[in-house]
Amino acid sequence: MSRTVDAGMDTGRGAVLQQHRSGRLERCLRALRTPGGAVFILLALLLAAVIAVNPSFGEPGSLIRFIGRTAPIAIAAIGQYFVIVSGEFDLSMGSVVTTQVIIAGNLIGQDDARAIPVLVLMLALGALIGLVNGLATTLLKVPSFIVTLGMMLALLGLVLYWTGGAATGNPADSFRQIGRGGIRNVPVLEIIPYPVLILAAVAASAFWLMRRPYGRTLIAAGDNPAAAALTGAPVWWVRTRAFILSSLAATVAGVLLVGYAGVHPSVGRGYEFTAITAVVLGGVVLGGGRGWVLSAAAGAFALETLFALLNFLGVQSTWRDTVQGAIIIVAVAAAAQSWQRRRKGASAGAQDEQHQLAMPVQPAPGTDQTEQKGN
Repeated sequence: MSRTVDAGMDTGRGAVLQQHRSGRLERCLRALRTPGGAVFILLALLLAAVIAVNPSFGEPGSLIRFIGRTAPIAIAAIGQYFVIVSGEFDLSMGSVVTTQVIIAGNLIGQDDARAIPVLVLMLALGALIGLVNGLATTLLKVPSFIVTLGMMLALLGLVLYWTGGAATGNPADSFRQIGRGGIRNVPVLEIIPYPVLILAAVAASAFWLMRRPYGRTLIAAGDNPAAAALTGAPVWWVRTRAFILSSLAATVAGVLLVGYAGVHPSVGRGYEFTAITAVVLGGVVLGGGRGWVLSAAAGAFALETLFALLNFLGVQSTWRDTVQGAIIIVAVAAAAQSWQRRRKGASAGAQDEQHQLAMPVQPAPGTDQTEQKGN
């Protein structure tokens, strides 16, 4: 008797476990069919294409170095994600990167003792720039496109005034190791670059933050700010914090770029458009309210892998801007079509509901209608 009961319990547990696994697999497949999940499939296909053209690219050491080189733009894309998913734009990101690179190169010099104080100054300046962008957008009601465009030009003008448009400054080698150093003598990989570890920490923090109440409120504010405000959420502060996170991400990207890109006023030029392209390639909807933060980082890797493929195929690097522009146009067009389909579907659903409410209630079979009227 007990063996029969135990066998039945084991069978029940097995059925529940099998159902749980099938449900999880179904959710994964459903997620891959979304724009945010499709970017991972695109990334895998691009990697396969690059490895087919250049097999050495698939070696563990080459892949980990490629991740390290792509880490700055992936971090910038994560920062840009916070602003875009809230329904805004941050066009000042490239100038923030350039400003931070120039600050590091000219204020640290060859004095290792200045590295930590200057790094704190850079983070504080990044947070201040984001705060100004956010408050001007949310409280002064100036469109974020105009605010961040003005900030981009202002910072670029200060950098050109400071440097005269030429490369100036050279930070201590200990500071540059943040961007070009790593943990060496690692089996198989040979080295784990510090940018890979920093990217992993930033991505994990962003993923955690988006699962917190702040992340859910940020998406709600991008989808429907009026409805989010009715819940009591401080929409202005939620969006302002998104700008702060974006500028801090640009600061971290600037710190990494000092390591191997040197100190030059052109280091961060165009970074804002590359980050926006990566975000929209990751399936994040321009206008806010839709998208995964890790998909934005995956979009950065897909974009850089595409550029690597074009490079191996002999396509000139001058086509990069054309490719980015085409991706943005296609992504915006696809998002607009999706929004129109959702709107038509919602309108059709609302009309069906109104039609059902307008229909007269039919009496139950066998009920005397005369008696109902009399009552």
